[in-house]
Amino acid sequence: EVQLVESGGGLVQAGGSLRVSCAASGFTFDDYAIGWFRQAPGKEREGVSCIRNTDGNSYYADSVKGRFTISSDNAKNTVYLQMNSLKPEDTAVYYCAAVKGPWYGDSWYFVREMYNYWGQGTQVTVSS
Repeated sequence: EVQLVESGGGLVQAGGSLRVSCAASGFTFDDYAIGWFRQAPGKEREGVSCIRNTDGNSYYADSVKGRFTISSDNAKNTVYLQMNSLKPEDTAVYYCAAVKGPWYGDSWYFVREMYNYWGQGTQVTVSS
């Protein structure tokens, strides 16, 4: 059974840091890219970051570049999203998702429909 389980969300003050984790099981982790998406109330789910486990390439939304860092521990089948300098507008439910290659198209990593599996999400709240 495929599972993606997010953890590490919580409440933090603006300017603070959080690290969320995505533990994967039930598929060949090294063959997939893992993406992080977020959804704020009343808004569309948007791509935040993605890492391709085959070669380690990573991608970031402009809104988080320089503040968020994605990493993957292939031995643990876990992807992390380190979030620094958090802002109130980063408040959302954060979801991780997995997509198997081949990957194609512009900005494929943020195309929700390409992803095969999704986690249940973890809430991140940034207070001002």
